[in-house]
Amino acid sequence: ILLFLGFLSTLAVIALIAVAVTQNKPLPKNIKYGIVLDAGSSHTNLYVYDWPAEKENDTGVVKQVEVCKVEGPGISGYSHATEEAGPSLAQCLQQAKEVIPSAQHKETPVYLGATAGMRLLRLQNKSAADKVLSSVENTLRLAPFNFQGARIITGQEEGAYGWITINYLLGNFKQSGWKKLLHSLTSSSETSGALDLGGASTQITFVSKDLSLESPENQLYFRLYGKDYQVYTHSFLCYGKDQALQQKLARDLQASTSTLLLDPCFHQGYQRTINISDFFKNPCTSDKKKELPFSQLYIEGEGDYHKCRENIQTLFNKTNCPYSSCSFNGIYLPPLQGDFGAFSAFYFVMNFLNLTSEPKPLALNKVTSTIESFCARPWQEVKTTYHHIKEKYLSEYCFSGAYILSLLENGYEFTENNWQTIHFLGKIGSSDAGWTLGYMLNLTNMIPAEEPAEPPLSHGSYVLVLVSVLLFAWLLFHKPKCLQKGIV
Repeated sequence: ILLFLGFLSTLAVIALIAVAVTQNKPLPKNIKYGIVLDAGSSHTNLYVYDWPAEKENDTGVVKQVEVCKVEGPGISGYSHATEEAGPSLAQCLQQAKEVIPSAQHKETPVYLGATAGMRLLRLQNKSAADKVLSSVENTLRLAPFNFQGARIITGQEEGAYGWITINYLLGNFKQSGWKKLLHSLTSSSETSGALDLGGASTQITFVSKDLSLESPENQLYFRLYGKDYQVYTHSFLCYGKDQALQQKLARDLQASTSTLLLDPCFHQGYQRTINISDFFKNPCTSDKKKELPFSQLYIEGEGDYHKCRENIQTLFNKTNCPYSSCSFNGIYLPPLQGDFGAFSAFYFVMNFLNLTSEPKPLALNKVTSTIESFCARPWQEVKTTYHHIKEKYLSEYCFSGAYILSLLENGYEFTENNWQTIHFLGKIGSSDAGWTLGYMLNLTNMIPAEEPAEPPLSHGSYVLVLVSVLLFAWLLFHKPKCLQKGIV
């Protein structure tokens, strides 16, 4: 019997070793690459991603290896010189060529997604928008990569891809075994919501168990890794931080009777001049157009946070809600649920104000007092302290901080109780939080609808079984006294 058991044990060891070698042997390193250009309202970023080819449908393997900020404005800024939009991308495309091995250039897909800046330009001047896209497309076709398209994405797509990105990077789509149990103990929700703020639009996207059929245009359905997700999403065009400032100034102009405007959202001592003829050409402000007896407006800062918040709150119309609950401007919003990742300008502004460095999110009153103190600082002091930052950006951080709080508190109705569910994210691991990774994952079908097949045992499980069989064989052949007594 012992000889027979020993023979079977030897066969089992040989079989396990053979299967483990063939199942878990390292494959030759085969890296694939992808490029996505985020053509935003204020600037364009080029992202290079890579992933192991043999793990294309596993989660958490795509990583960002390069980011390049294109010099100059966003592509919508070339509406008066459309032929220059494409060539503006050349330097960053050259950088991508140097990062990606030349042998793989032809097979590397390149995508360009234009967001709210181009959505606005298309509303204002469709011909100019088409010419800008044509110029961009010509440049990308001349690059040595596999051009897959340049188009204006919808606000709903932008929200959805941002949601996919952060949940993919956080590992929320594919959880199994102990990892799933631990995840459920630390989070009340399987996925995180996404809050995105750009220059021209802002998006809110999250899974809600209370999603009703009241507003089907705000609902999306995904099936990822064998799970169904019912997602709420909405994009507010003209409510990015730059266009929100334009809206606020347009309202101030309507009430103005002189060429001087005292603005509480700029630091005391700050001055700015705006040309009124250009101001109302923007689709976000054209409905507020007013004939004025002067051609220029002179702005002087007051640095009063509370008056600034009062001004900003007039941007959010809360009077009319045709649904059971709304955010603002009569747009349906289900009850907020789970944690939220706030990225793009949400992060950049809060990071500048030093409100993202704590290990845990700060309380709402601490955030409010920090922004209030910053707005109260005289312009000359702010300019001296932050002399390395461009004046236009620096002058608008007071407004942007107050606007973010107004949007989150008054617009979406975050409160002191759930404020700390918001996590301001710049990067997750090595990748920037944003919509571009989700866009590429979707277009390359790298997140399957169904759970991909896995080997019957992981490498660690093979080792455990092999060690157990060897131990059993050793006990049989060495016949310890306890085992001998049992046999006798």
